[in-house]
Amino acid sequence: MIAHQNDEETPLLQRPEQQMARTSPLPWDQFWIILFLQFSDSLVFQTLAPFTPQLIRDIGVTNGDESQVGHYVGILQSSYYTAQALTILHWSQLSDHIGRKPLMLTALFAIVVSMFSFGLSKTFVGLVISRAFCGAFNGSNGVIKSMVMDITDVTNMPKAYSYMPLPWMLGTLVGPLVGGSLSRPVDRFPEIFGRSKFLKIYPYLLPCAVPAIFALVAWLVTNESVSTRVSLWELIKRWLLRQSYVKPFLPSSNALAISGVANSEEVSSKPLPLCALLTPKVLTVAASYVTMALFYMAFSSVLPVFYSTPIELGGLSLDPPHIGAILAVSGVAHGAFQLLFYARLHDRFGAGAIHIAGVGSGIPITILFPVINALARVHGLGFAVWLSVGAQLSLATSLVMCYRMSTKHFRRRT
Repeated sequence: MIAHQNDEETPLLQRPEQQMARTSPLPWDQFWIILFLQFSDSLVFQTLAPFTPQLIRDIGVTNGDESQVGHYVGILQSSYYTAQALTILHWSQLSDHIGRKPLMLTALFAIVVSMFSFGLSKTFVGLVISRAFCGAFNGSNGVIKSMVMDITDVTNMPKAYSYMPLPWMLGTLVGPLVGGSLSRPVDRFPEIFGRSKFLKIYPYLLPCAVPAIFALVAWLVTNESVSTRVSLWELIKRWLLRQSYVKPFLPSSNALAISGVANSEEVSSKPLPLCALLTPKVLTVAASYVTMALFYMAFSSVLPVFYSTPIELGGLSLDPPHIGAILAVSGVAHGAFQLLFYARLHDRFGAGAIHIAGVGSGIPITILFPVINALARVHGLGFAVWLSVGAQLSLATSLVMCYRMSTKHFRRRT
């Protein structure tokens, strides 16, 4: 190995490995917009959770049968994820051809329309259509990750992803408080909204309007993160003429550096077929993640229903403001624990141990539901109940951390 010279013969240009060793600064002029987009997306989900069970009761679809509230809440939430599962891959692929901005604008527009429609709906069918519309046209989850890769390189991408939990944590704080505090505003704040006949007719419009306004602001500030080679109109014309898609834009130098490819001409423009990805290792990892995600989504859906259900029917008889406060506190606690301790736990025990702990926490979490209700029946909403609620939410920390971080580590393993 030749030693570096320190005289006039020393090259002025550094070697490539020396240049790559330097950490590039984050492009905050674009990155803060991505964080705001992530916050707007999180706010939608967190705002609806505290008052959805009460909304189902108010529209009369259960005919007064409290045992059916959870059933209809489940259908309502499933409508969003079912529609999104059918379309999100197509939105992500389309963003490779027409750019990220058109897809993000479409997703944000869907959020604005669906949230106002949700707040104005007086029938269960209207609620389902609103959520399904939002899910079908909201492909922001995959596009946001692509936008992060577009504006970063191999040196600053880990730092960029370390900031991504922050908007979700902020959304879990603001969303439940908004949903719980602003639902039925005429009853909660008669001195402010008591004269509003409109809010008497639509008591859940105000909390729905808050995430819609944030999405509208995000719509105005969204920028493009990649250069595209073809317009949407050109794609439509080619499709009508039964021609194949033109190849998407070539990967940026950042993406090429990450993959270790030096020449963009070496990159194939054709995506791998789906069958090529269905290897035993990929299927095993996917099955593990699906199992864990299934329980996490079930727990997230059941929790507000459990809190709002009458004690005699197995719940805690809490109103939306109290539900929102509990969800907000637990969301902040989960996010703070992840930010402060996840890296240390990962370095000490590894991603596999964290995943096992997250999945294993599902057993005591499930057992605590009837235990909490039994304590409420005997002692009321006293210290024993709140101690058990705190224990359940503490156990859920490992589940939440496992769910939010496993995608990145599973991608490495595959």
